[in-house]
Amino acid sequence: MEDCRERRRSLRCHGTGGLPLDVAIWGALAGVLFVAAAVGWFGLHTGGRLGAPSQRTTYETLHTASQAAPGLRGGLTRESAQNAVPHLRRLLGGGVVLADRSGMLAVNDVDTSHSALLEGPLHVAITSGKVQVLAARQLTCGDSLCPLQGGVVVPLRVDGEVVGALGTLATAPSSTLARLGAEVARFVSTQLELAQLERERSRADRAELRFLRAQIAPHFVYNALTAIESFVRTDPERARELLVGFADFTRYSFRSHGQWVTMAEELRLVDTYLDLERARFGDRLAVSVRVAPEVLGVMLPSLVIQPLVENAVRHGLEPSERPGSLAIAIADDGDEATVRIQDDGVGADPVHLLRVLSGTDPSEAVGLHNVDERLRAVFGEDYGLRIRSAPGAGTTVTLRIPKRRPAAVLD
Repeated sequence: MEDCRERRRSLRCHGTGGLPLDVAIWGALAGVLFVAAAVGWFGLHTGGRLGAPSQRTTYETLHTASQAAPGLRGGLTRESAQNAVPHLRRLLGGGVVLADRSGMLAVNDVDTSHSALLEGPLHVAITSGKVQVLAARQLTCGDSLCPLQGGVVVPLRVDGEVVGALGTLATAPSSTLARLGAEVARFVSTQLELAQLERERSRADRAELRFLRAQIAPHFVYNALTAIESFVRTDPERARELLVGFADFTRYSFRSHGQWVTMAEELRLVDTYLDLERARFGDRLAVSVRVAPEVLGVMLPSLVIQPLVENAVRHGLEPSERPGSLAIAIADDGDEATVRIQDDGVGADPVHLLRVLSGTDPSEAVGLHNVDERLRAVFGEDYGLRIRSAPGAGTTVTLRIPKRRPAAVLD
């Protein structure tokens, strides 16, 4: 009861502290991108001076929603709920509770007595999937002067499944409160769905990288160990160097932490790989590498360049009966680094390469399709591989790496 009195004094002094409930904000809560764009538009076209009351109210609502979104993008956890509820309270104009299927995660401006009274409606909303509209009698806390007279509890859904609930209380029951609660709950659900999509995308990226590693491992491990074995008796020191290089290569390729590396790190992997291949090919393999120093610090997804070099050796040079050459050139092109890998091997049919890149013919050169897909997923459709080849004419693979790493995939 003491908690309720404290809340009543706060309400008398400061009001609900929220926004007018009759503001048409439904469309404004559709998603983060719309929120960010609208906030930016208001700031750009008004110079930060919003004169009309409706403009000010709409701007404040959009800004509050944009502040709530980042916390919710972490999924429905205790930490994300605690970060989001202060901003949701401002949107709803009253106390807010967020819960998942295990119970309450965060409370803002709701005293302990009313938090306890909300446990039942939260459970019903989550288990039934139905909105719970609360009358004053359901909020009786023992204080005859309690200002809380109504509330609403709305289920939160992700992909159609109820994952939690949003509850809010007000000093007067109204149909407007129910509609507003439903729209804010829809906004919260949208952010939770975006969080799930991001987690699924990350899992897919990791799975794809593991698939690439699995494709690299079998043939390369056999070839590398065979080359090392050939030096064990004739040149033990060289065998030791190759074995150390092989260990470094496998450690880098199969490490589980982080999927982003610097250009310098990726090139060290390429150099280790080529050292092992030189041991196998001997004088049959000539390699030239030219790298602009300015691009050594550029960040890129791991295992992007090495699979392309391996593809050139395995499918371009190895099938040829004559000695071959491999040229790697990485240039600084303003906002991008351009990587070009060229071999004078057997080449390939362009139609076959199109099938490989599209994934319809994954029997060979799986690294090409994997790298192409990963580059497009991370940087955009314009950043796929460009391949020039013909039977007997060698192959040139070109890719571009933006110097600025996408914010959406920062670790």
